[in-house]
Amino acid sequence: MSATPWPAMAEVAAEPRTGDTDTIGDAARGGAAGIGAINFGPLADSLGFQLRLAQIGAFDEFFAAFAEEGLQPGSFSVLITIGENPGIRQGVLANALKIKRSHMAKIVQSFGEAGLIERRVPADDRRAVELTLTGDGHRFVEAKMARFAAHEQASAACLSADERRTLFALLRKLNGL
Repeated sequence: MSATPWPAMAEVAAEPRTGDTDTIGDAARGGAAGIGAINFGPLADSLGFQLRLAQIGAFDEFFAAFAEEGLQPGSFSVLITIGENPGIRQGVLANALKIKRSHMAKIVQSFGEAGLIERRVPADDRRAVELTLTGDGHRFVEAKMARFAAHEQASAACLSADERRTLFALLRKLNGL
């Protein structure tokens, strides 16, 4: 169990892998594991398979960048999204980030206990909960943004600026954004 105020996210690669020093991300970029020499058959043209390899590589790099804090990609995405959308309802946030409502409740509780978010029940719907970052929450996110930006830049360093823009445009289209 982590000593951090954020619980593990229900996501692929939720825990950093140990053992091999080469990550999937390294291998996908032709690293020492030599994944480029493996014949994946129809998986080579599988969108889900390619997205999964990219996600695992990005998560490995995220874990390395934020190892001291034990910060996880999904938990950080919750904080960033609350910061960008003050007063967002917990259910809306859970749907947007594809996090189960029960798991989102645990995340919100842990962030609330850590003093990073405020929860408010709106007068128009007593069943809903609106979320806002506290001052500490804003400072926490802001303190991590430079490292997060560097991580993001490094995670697609093998792409040109045009390729990166195209990739993100296509991903937004696939995700309906």
